[in-house]
Amino acid sequence: MLLLRSVMLLVGGTLFMSSLAICSVRGAEIDGAGSSFVAPVMAQWASEYAKGTGTTVNYASVGSGAGIDRIRNGTVDFGATDKPLSPRELEEAGLCQFPVVVGGVVPVVNLAGISPGQLRFSGALLAKIYMGEVTSWDAEEIRALNPDVSLPSLAISVVHRSDGSGTTYNWVDFIARASSAWKAKIGVGLSVSWPVGLGSNGNAGVAESVMHTPGSIGYVEYSYALEKHLAFGQVKNAHGLYVRPSGDSFQSAAMTVDWLRYHDFSVLMTNAGGPDAYPITATTFILMYKSPKDPARSAAALAFFRWALENGGEQAANLNYAPLPAALVKLVEAYWASHIRGQGTATGN
Repeated sequence: MLLLRSVMLLVGGTLFMSSLAICSVRGAEIDGAGSSFVAPVMAQWASEYAKGTGTTVNYASVGSGAGIDRIRNGTVDFGATDKPLSPRELEEAGLCQFPVVVGGVVPVVNLAGISPGQLRFSGALLAKIYMGEVTSWDAEEIRALNPDVSLPSLAISVVHRSDGSGTTYNWVDFIARASSAWKAKIGVGLSVSWPVGLGSNGNAGVAESVMHTPGSIGYVEYSYALEKHLAFGQVKNAHGLYVRPSGDSFQSAAMTVDWLRYHDFSVLMTNAGGPDAYPITATTFILMYKSPKDPARSAAALAFFRWALENGGEQAANLNYAPLPAALVKLVEAYWASHIRGQGTATGN
């Protein structure tokens, strides 16, 4: 478990104010846990926020499944998951959810001479690789998508997540949409019964495993691929085009979603429309209680996320995430007002 902790002293004398009547308290402490997908940008936000407010945001990167469990158990002020809960699940748990940032799940490989963005993958090909049906890098199915790439006669070592993971959920959802065999035999979930491969914990664990295993393939949030200098692939989208992961291609996917259609923002962006959209784009959702047991800590958490949505775009972009579109930020802020006790009234989705 990676604990991302940002603690800094207050500088200056300006109070942080929220138009939602959320008053941040100097020296407050907030605890969150969940998605490793969002951990790099969460750490940056926490550090910058502490400089201006003195508030400490402690975030445990333990995976989406554990994050959901911890907020349900009331041991943290917020949970973070890359798999949205359904409106029914939220209602039963007394929770609400909202997106905070957009990123992408990317295939990464360890192959000598292969550069980032050089290989092409489709959902159907990834299904065959992760089902153990395509076992060599010079297999016909891979060569067909990459005719101009010199591929080695080398066994494929599959790496996947071993923990309950929203990154996994988005990855297998994409694969299941392309492969009826995968959908029928393996399905979609935070964790699945993998037919082949080595399990690693968290995005960081998968990145490390791929980095140290020649011939391997794995899947990670894009910023981890860049941090570890891993060769990532282009992925075929719903328009039949191979798209490189980038902040722009993630933003293109987010812009195509009609967020007003979905209660509690409960939607995946797999195969989002638009020719420039990266097809395994995902967002991290924050889970909080509608009627918090500690209103002051809940208010402090919302003040932090308001700051992140309105002022954290540069940090997100620098780490190759995409900030939420401005119209979506307004929907999120209205949602807080209508769904979290003590935040006033407003119309939301």
